[in-house]
Amino acid sequence: MTRYVVITPVRDEAERIGQTIRSLAQQTITPLQWIIVDDGSKDRTAAIIDEAAREYPWISAVHNSDRGFRQPGTGVMEAFYYGYNFVKSNDWEFIVKLDGDVDLKPDYFERCFERFASNPRLGIGGGVLYCRRNGQLEEEVTPRFHVRGPTKIYRRACWEAIGGLIKAPGWDTVDEVKANMLGWTTQSFRDVGAIHGRPTGAEQGSWKDAVKNGRAAYISGYHPLFMAAKCVKRLAEKPYFVVAFGHLYGYVSAHFKGIPRVNDRQLIRYIQEQQVRRLLLLDSIWK
Repeated sequence: MTRYVVITPVRDEAERIGQTIRSLAQQTITPLQWIIVDDGSKDRTAAIIDEAAREYPWISAVHNSDRGFRQPGTGVMEAFYYGYNFVKSNDWEFIVKLDGDVDLKPDYFERCFERFASNPRLGIGGGVLYCRRNGQLEEEVTPRFHVRGPTKIYRRACWEAIGGLIKAPGWDTVDEVKANMLGWTTQSFRDVGAIHGRPTGAEQGSWKDAVKNGRAAYISGYHPLFMAAKCVKRLAEKPYFVVAFGHLYGYVSAHFKGIPRVNDRQLIRYIQEQQVRRLLLLDSIWK
């Protein structure tokens, strides 16, 4: 049986964490340990995860102090690493970052681990995400090499090679780019799906989410020309102009505010080379 640990930072997820707990409890491969980090919730989240920990011995409920506000990117990673300190076993093969509003089929992890077993160089993987919109399930479309932040599985050797995750917006881009730079592959599994409780960024609103993503792009080292092309493409997204200008504002303002980029010149050079290749329609991590 595959040995894996799961870490789930949650904040005010009382409406959804129960379903995530049920879906983990039904997995055909049970994790060695599932650490659920209550990151300063003001609703019943803490009570729900404490009850789950009493019912399932492999669930650990831990409680982080309330910073007073939701901090996308940075706050999530701080809570993740707070939970990481509570990992009991040292012989895990995979580590999973899982959100508290994800619904998984019972064979989700079994099918994902089959993909890892078939490709020893697969370092990061996970199923695609679907959200309910107007009563219908719609896929959150991403490049094939990108695995969405709510459900990411890391092979231990890859995890150690990339040095874990940065505690800043863009963590879920830097990890994959660095893995590819080091010779690993990263992949979303199109035939394995999970249901996301709400569209990514919905709790912030379109403008704040777009600004956060623009800032994350700057921190990750995105090439200005690639960012400009991305903003032009986003002009056609609803709500019109909001996402495009939010991306642009987040990227440019991060520069003028002196927000530090990822401290890895080789990584920034690699991602910008890949983005230029993408713009020139050459082979890159995008295809």
